[in-house]
Amino acid sequence: MTVTPTDPSQESAVDTAEAVSSEAVADQSAKQADFGTDDDLGIPEDIPTADDPSSRATSRDMENAGFTLDEFAALLSKYDYNFKPGDIVNGTVFALESKGAMIDIGAKTAAFMPLQEVSINRVEGLSDVLQPGEIREFFIMSEENEDGQLSLSIRRIEYQRAWERVRQLQKEDATIYSEVFATNRGGALVRVEGLRGFIPGSHISTRKPKEELVADFLPLKFLEVDEERNRLVLSHRRALVERKMNRLEVGEVVVGTVRGIKPYGAFIDIGGVSGLLHISEISHEHIETPHSVLNVNDQMKVMIIDLDAERGRISLSTKALEPEPGDMLTDPQKVFDKAEEMAARYKQMLLEQAEEGEEPLSSMMI
Repeated sequence: MTVTPTDPSQESAVDTAEAVSSEAVADQSAKQADFGTDDDLGIPEDIPTADDPSSRATSRDMENAGFTLDEFAALLSKYDYNFKPGDIVNGTVFALESKGAMIDIGAKTAAFMPLQEVSINRVEGLSDVLQPGEIREFFIMSEENEDGQLSLSIRRIEYQRAWERVRQLQKEDATIYSEVFATNRGGALVRVEGLRGFIPGSHISTRKPKEELVADFLPLKFLEVDEERNRLVLSHRRALVERKMNRLEVGEVVVGTVRGIKPYGAFIDIGGVSGLLHISEISHEHIETPHSVLNVNDQMKVMIIDLDAERGRISLSTKALEPEPGDMLTDPQKVFDKAEEMAARYKQMLLEQAEEGEEPLSSMMI
């Protein structure tokens, strides 16, 4: 570096500096040879200091950013999820615990689903239904708790969709098959789409004792579907009657067995389904009680006079098969032997009534 003198004393200092001995110069040269010169360090002369404003990041003008602060805030608000009870959201299972599952639904805190809310059906463990990493829908049951955590459910979603499906099946008047899982004094219990259904004893049509129906699959028709009252009532008898009705017709003679006697008539088993022989349809003669004419397990011939698929009822008659009024009281064997002949006459009578536009005889008999 060269120093430009500004006064006589400085010039003297320069002369003194030039008088440095050759040995000192040689030693300095040796040191520079070992460690390099200042020029070799490559340190720039214009390094800014911390106080230099030019060393700080350049501020940007938001007017040239392409959007305003309000627009940026609005964009962020789209991702500020507002979860409400009753909402259905997508979530990812990331942990299975003994009492439930931890679910990521994008909230600030992981949501929790209790074990009892994992399915509408009974399950032994969470792993039977869920796997870590699985993505599916969840129902939000409640507001955030004090820790900011939401409670979720799969069962609620399945419950809602089960009722929707059952209502559709009822609308279609579908016949379903379901397994009896328990019985009680009133009837039998089954599950339909995961919902508990009840079959009243009067709508169970089988020769088996009721208690032996557990684990049996029965054909069923819907009697009542009421989600508000949580009532799902079904009929085994209606399903069997409908199936049987597809092969039966009014005026047909069938062989049946007396299975039960009531003050108002007798229930006759005709090939696995039950038909009612009303007291007024036993004979043309007046009868005080069906017990005076019929006995349980009696085998007899009866004629079908009405098929009501909607109510699952088959109406029967022996009165229409009497060759002479009162034969069921005095000579039931005669009624049995001539049943087909009398039924043919009955059908002919129905045909003539139809041609003349009269009210069907069957409707007048019931």
